Amino acid sequence: MEKNKILIIEDEESICDILSYSLRKEGYSVKCVFTGKEGIETIEKMNPNLIILDIMLPDMNGFDICKIINLKYKIPVLMLTARNDIVDKVLGLELGADDYITKPFDIREVIARMKVILRRLENIKDHNKQEIIYIGNDIKLDRLSRKIYKDNKEVKLKPKEYDLLLLFCENKGRVFEREDILDRVWDMDFEGDLRTIDVHVQRVRKKVDPNIIETIYGVGYRFRG
Repeated sequence: MEKNKILIIEDEESICDILSYSLRKEGYSVKCVFTGKEGIETIEKMNPNLIILDIMLPDMNGFDICKIINLKYKIPVLMLTARNDIVDKVLGLELGADDYITKPFDIREVIARMKVILRRLENIKDHNKQEIIYIGNDIKLDRLSRKIYKDNKEVKLKPKEYDLLLLFCENKGRVFEREDILDRVWDMDFEGDLRTIDVHVQRVRKKVDPNIIETIYGVGYRFRG
């Protein structure tokens, strides 16, 4: 399963350290930057799931950065500030921040508020997803029941085979390297090797359709359905 990526834009190194340490313990992938300029550049490369943003930065105002994020990227923002001014809170929320925490803070509250934001977004994504995915004219994938049907007959897939096929269905045309598939479908601490991916791809092809997943030699796999 893919980790949620958290970008922290904060110029106080001690705060970055405690946030990074605590969030990584919670299973998040974390990147810290110390200026607004570096933060904006990192957003483009990293495509984070959530941004923790300090208002007082050495080169840019956090409010301006929040406005850019909301207009260009639509990534949720949790704002941090040493000021407890209601005007700042209202301005931050009006510019697109999803929540607001003042320093000093309890790291447990930061994590709890982050989880609320991410859970809300996940619920929205799940609501917007198609319950049924059609593959060609004879195959359909039912998200709710986690079942696959071919010519209206159920195809018995093991859980990881289903997860693998769902990953490809949701990313039509994208080429996945084996390492990426392993990170997304298997836990990060999985002790197997990359041959696991090849075995599962072969099983999905055999059970569903021999041409459903295309091998991109030297790279990985791509959905062809």
